[in-house]
Amino acid sequence: MATIDHVTVRVSNLDAARELFTESFELLAFAGRRFDGDGFHEWSDFSIAAADDAHPATTGLHVGFAAISRRQVDSWWQALTYAGHFDDGSPGPRPEYGPTYYGAFIRDSDGNSLEAVHHERTDPETGVVDHLWIRVTDIAASKRFYAAVAEATGTGMHDRVDRLQMLTDSGTFTVLEGTPTRNAHLAIGVDDEETVRAFHRAGVAAGGRDNGAPGERPEYHAGYYGAYVLDPDGNNVEAVWHNRS
Repeated sequence: MATIDHVTVRVSNLDAARELFTESFELLAFAGRRFDGDGFHEWSDFSIAAADDAHPATTGLHVGFAAISRRQVDSWWQALTYAGHFDDGSPGPRPEYGPTYYGAFIRDSDGNSLEAVHHERTDPETGVVDHLWIRVTDIAASKRFYAAVAEATGTGMHDRVDRLQMLTDSGTFTVLEGTPTRNAHLAIGVDDEETVRAFHRAGVAAGGRDNGAPGERPEYHAGYYGAYVLDPDGNNVEAVWHNRS
């Protein structure tokens, strides 16, 4: 099955965002190290990059980060709200999402929703992306697009009337109607070049816009093979195979 390979959020204030996410990952006891590049910072499967005229800030995205316990969720929320970040929902059970679901929410300075979450399926490696919510303008059009992407990449699906949830080996992402998410980047990890090519064909045929044909991207690393399609709201969706051989 596919994975959530990485998520990139464009931010209007890179220094402030670096401070927020550094503290967030420290509170979640993330075991990895931050990688600092030219205009971006990366923590394993999540990165932030500076917004500019060609790449506006990401807005309207929801990202849930895995926590190891309910106590860790509590500490995460208490520390970040005490530091002045916007409270978007105090710690507590959310049975509407699952019988063991426990989460807390803040908002970043660009209005994106951030969550620390613990449930029975939480990845034991804390701090990594547990789930995404991508709000869309036209749920029917977005369902067609993401269903085609899911089928091409081997991603599981759970179709409901008001949303479509995609299930990967490393987390879930869901599209649902609302004020649309803008300028987000989601990369789906796959197992070979042909799946990358199938993703690109399927995404364009299902109403997406080509944003980069399948091919090597050696600027990222040797063997990085990816393709890019814009979803109906203009978010950049990628399929990538990391050929480490």
